[in-house]
Amino acid sequence: MGRAFGLVSIVCTLALVAILMAMNMRQNGPASPTAKRAEKEAIAAVASLNFTGAATELEAFHAENDTYAGATLPPAFGVTLVRADAASYCLQAGVGAAVQHFTGPGGTPAAGPC
Repeated sequence: MGRAFGLVSIVCTLALVAILMAMNMRQNGPASPTAKRAEKEAIAAVASLNFTGAATELEAFHAENDTYAGATLPPAFGVTLVRADAASYCLQAGVGAAVQHFTGPGGTPAAGPC
């Protein structure tokens, strides 16, 4: 009887520890709201840096050609030139819900596609 009670208490203890670990992972793990928010902020920061580099490249193109039309960006910038005409352009970065765009010249990054 004593061995059975000891085995049952060990199993119950392990189950309790597993439940507590699962609850902790929900609050602090990679799928937690805090981790998702941090990932979204990091993506936004990188996109902002990429937009700045690409905008500088487009301004140089505009200075040489007096238009943004026909401009291209190498993939190294991490952004896509969605639209370019004589007076403006729109850059886009990210995927899914994390898409951001930058309308230039002189714009700021904003949520959503171009």
